[in-house]
Amino acid sequence: MTAAQIVAEVFYCVIGLVFILVGVKALKDDGCSKKATTAAFWFLLAFTFICGQWLVNANLAWVVGAAIVVMACLTAIGGVVQTKNDVPDPDSVRAMADKYGYKIFIPAACIAVTAVVGATLGSKVPALSWLTANNAIGLSGVVALIAALLLTKCDPKYAAVDGARLMDNVNTTGILPQLLSALGALFTAAGVGEAISYYVSMVVPENSILIACFVYCLGMALFTMIMGNGFAAFSVIMVGVGIPFLISKGANPTIVGALGLTAAYCGTLCTPMAANFNIVPAALLETKSKYSVIISQIPFAVCMLLTHVVLLYVLAF
Repeated sequence: MTAAQIVAEVFYCVIGLVFILVGVKALKDDGCSKKATTAAFWFLLAFTFICGQWLVNANLAWVVGAAIVVMACLTAIGGVVQTKNDVPDPDSVRAMADKYGYKIFIPAACIAVTAVVGATLGSKVPALSWLTANNAIGLSGVVALIAALLLTKCDPKYAAVDGARLMDNVNTTGILPQLLSALGALFTAAGVGEAISYYVSMVVPENSILIACFVYCLGMALFTMIMGNGFAAFSVIMVGVGIPFLISKGANPTIVGALGLTAAYCGTLCTPMAANFNIVPAALLETKSKYSVIISQIPFAVCMLLTHVVLLYVLAF
């Protein structure tokens, strides 16, 4: 394994430990009626993060797949629930907010700054080649944690306690990005991208770059609306439209990739499948219609999508 892979595995193990803590938290909750299945879900998830790469290297990737199927079944039967959380009372929260004020955003700023600086240095300094983009994000979490501990001077154990509590609150939706990303890779391997490329070639004229840009951006948005996430759309539409109709014609791959993913997010604004963004806020705000957030976002999404087409046509070639 390379240095970058070793560092990445360390971060994956740390994430796995957080999942283990959530499982233990469930087992300790005597008021939880589904503690066994809830704990089993989090322990299986931790297992995939900690042991996944080793199983793949040992040609036992099917074990990871089996664990994911079991996790899906546990979720489908409603066996994964949120457990009891010990949260501070409102007066304590207000007192801490008044004490730290906007300084509480320093750790959050550390995440962004460290991730950008780390990824930049990792790509330019040979001695820091292990600092890939993903590892830079992991490092930024460490820096932010240290900054938070120095700022609040709290017991370090709360990093684990509140980390598990936050993961418990997010619940099973926390692994949705990984699953959708894997789904995109699955669709690509199944040839969905090639099928899309075949049918697009029947519609898009051979040398029409503008129409290809429009189809590429629109495809990203529509596929995201179906799947609820841009990760799944990206690999499929990139293979089906981006590479054969844009990059092969001389488009800058970096610009095509960047604008493709943000074009996909235009679709995120228009779909109830993106529940965390569009349905949950409507429920929290108690709007008359659960689609009110989507309805208000559609005009902006259309404008941004058309802007993406223009930017892609102008900047990529």
